Amino acid sequence: MATTLQIGTPVPDFTLPGGVLTGDRFERRDYTLSLQRGRPLLLAFYPGDDTSVCTKQLCSYSSGLDQFTDQDAEVWAISPQDLDSHEQFARKYGLRLPLLADTDRQLARRLGIAAPGIGLRRSVFLIGSDGRLRWKHVALLGATFQNLDALVRRLPTTDG
Repeated sequence: MATTLQIGTPVPDFTLPGGVLTGDRFERRDYTLSLQRGRPLLLAFYPGDDTSVCTKQLCSYSSGLDQFTDQDAEVWAISPQDLDSHEQFARKYGLRLPLLADTDRQLARRLGIAAPGIGLRRSVFLIGSDGRLRWKHVALLGATFQNLDALVRRLPTTDG
């Protein structure tokens, strides 16, 4: 069983299939962590597409996406559902951030956030431009989420 990733340690590289809604198209491709180096990255793990709390969380992050990109940061949202589910979810709510599919929950297990019954714990990982974990929050119950303003405030210190 994986242990929880510690602050300051390198985040293990991974590649997951994902897609992002751009205009009317849902563009599918692979997302690789190591190719993101040089920019801060927020990984937002959520239990399920089109569920109440997850929808509020991702709509908040999507509508505030410019606050991240203004600081040269990117946001990837990750859940166990497949790309077809992600596409429907993105289209229904107009989500503009990449939705990645960890269908076998392998990444969730590697990061120590897999949870029986729900698949994974609602979690947020801020990764510095050097690929090291700078901050994290792992929810015990997942009924709430880290709000946009709190996450954006943490970005300037992700490499410091």
